[in-house]
Amino acid sequence: MNIVTLLPFIVLIGAMFLMTRSAKNKQRQAQSMRNDMQPGSGVRTIGGMYATVKEVHDDTVLLEVAPGVHAIYAKNAVGAVLPDDEYNRVVHGIDPDEDAADTPVVPDDASSLTEAADADSSADKAGKADAADDTAVEKADAAGEADDEAGKTDVKKIDLGKDAAAAAGTSEDDKRDGGTDAK
Repeated sequence: MNIVTLLPFIVLIGAMFLMTRSAKNKQRQAQSMRNDMQPGSGVRTIGGMYATVKEVHDDTVLLEVAPGVHAIYAKNAVGAVLPDDEYNRVVHGIDPDEDAADTPVVPDDASSLTEAADADSSADKAGKADAADDTAVEKADAAGEADDEAGKTDVKKIDLGKDAAAAAGTSEDDKRDGGTDAK
């Protein structure tokens, strides 16, 4: 056999060897990461759920998915063991890079934002309510005058087609049955 005919097969076998080698390397790293899990470390499952490790067994791990809520997962279901700062950033929203003094404090609810505004605007609301009542009375008077003027003017009635249908020679029954439409 000629070496030129064997060259494509040699290249194909070499590429397959390199691909399986990198896949085995990734599996080995994942296995060592799962074996290094300790209680208290934060993890992300392959489903995307973040949890805290409570107990580690041979093939399973006990995770606390919420305060007081525990679930048993297979070790293979753990996708990544996260560093503490990344886990706190994702789960609790704590960013260690930001200074607490530089960032404004945002309250959990809007009631603390409106308490100061309520005290200042209570006097303004009373004044605005009186002005709104006066404006409503003026608008009602203007509307009454407009109604009186409308009664004095000549209004022409416009018939929208009932007499036109009779003039054309079609009846309402024909229209309902589709008699004039089907030609």
